[in-house]
Amino acid sequence: MTDIAAMGQTTKDATRFSQGSRMVGMLSRAGLTLAILAVILYGSLANPVFFTAGNFVNVLMSMSIVGIVVVGMTFVLVVGGMADLSVPATIACGAILSLALQPYIGPVPAFAVAVLLAGLTGLVNGVLVGYVGINPIIATLGMGTIVLGIVQAAVGGVIVYGTDPSSADFVKSRILGVPMIAVIFIAIAILGNFVLSRTFWGRWTIATGGNYSAAQASAVPVRAVRAGAFVITAFAAGFSGGLLGLTLQSARPLVGQGYEFSAITAVVVGGVSIMGGFGSIPRAMAGLVFVQLLTNVMVLQGVRTPIQGFVLGLLIAGAVALDIALRKRGVA
Repeated sequence: MTDIAAMGQTTKDATRFSQGSRMVGMLSRAGLTLAILAVILYGSLANPVFFTAGNFVNVLMSMSIVGIVVVGMTFVLVVGGMADLSVPATIACGAILSLALQPYIGPVPAFAVAVLLAGLTGLVNGVLVGYVGINPIIATLGMGTIVLGIVQAAVGGVIVYGTDPSSADFVKSRILGVPMIAVIFIAIAILGNFVLSRTFWGRWTIATGGNYSAAQASAVPVRAVRAGAFVITAFAAGFSGGLLGLTLQSARPLVGQGYEFSAITAVVVGGVSIMGGFGSIPRAMAGLVFVQLLTNVMVLQGVRTPIQGFVLGLLIAGAVALDIALRKRGVA
C-alpha cells in the first residue's frame, strides 16, 4: 500500500472513528454529568456536612492541587504517552525546593527554580520517550525514582519548613470569596484547553496520539510533540508541588505520593483515551470533579482508605475497558 493510499485509509478510519466518537462523546458527557449529579444528591442525603459552603471550598482547594497535574497528564494521554509516573517526584521537587531555597534567594525565585528543575525532569522523560523510544511507564518510573532519591538526599530525608509567611498568605488569600489557589488552577486549565484545542501544537498532539505513522508522514514533528507532553506535565506537577508546599508551609520527600494515581483516574474517567488521539481538558475536568466529589463523600461516610482505593481502581478499569471497546466499535 502506498503512503497516499495508507493516508487515505487512515483518514477514512479516522472519519468513522470520529463519527463513533461524537455519538460516544454525547453519551459519555451525559453519563458523567448524571454521575456527578447522582453523587451530589447522595452526598446531600447521606451527610449534612456535604452540601455546605465550607465543604465545597475544601473540595475545590483539594481539586485545584491535583487539577493542575490533570491538565498536564491530559497531554500525555492524548499524545499516546500512556502515563507519567514521575509526577510524585516532580511534585516533591517543586514543594521542597520552593521552601528550602527561600532563605537563600527569596520566595519568588525559589518557586521559579523549583518549577524549572521539575520541568528539567520532564525534559529528560521526553527525550527518553520521544527520541530514544523507551516505554513511557519504564522511563518515567525510573526518572521518578532517581529524582526522588536526589531530593531525599538533598534534604536528608527530613521535613522542610517554609520561612516566608507572606507567600503562604498569598496562596491562602481569596478573590471575591474564591481561594487564590483555585483561581490559579482555573487559569491553568483555561490555558491548557486553549493550547490543546486552538493551537497547532494541540492539533499535532491529537494527530500524533491518533495515528503516529500518519502524523509523521504529514510532517508533524512527532518526536518533539511526544516529548513536549512530558515536559508540560512536569512543569504542571512542579507548579502544583510549589503551591502545595507554600500552602502547607512544610514538605517531605513523599509529599507527592498518590497524585499520579489521582490525576490518571480523573483523566481516564473523564473519557480521555489512554490509547491516545482523543480527549480534551473539559472532559478531564469533568472526570476530576466526579472523582473528587466521590472521594469526598466516601471520606465523610467514613469509608476506609483501602476501600476508597479499590473503588477508584474499579473506575479506572471500567473506563479503560469502555475506551477500548468503544474504540474497536468506532473503527469496525
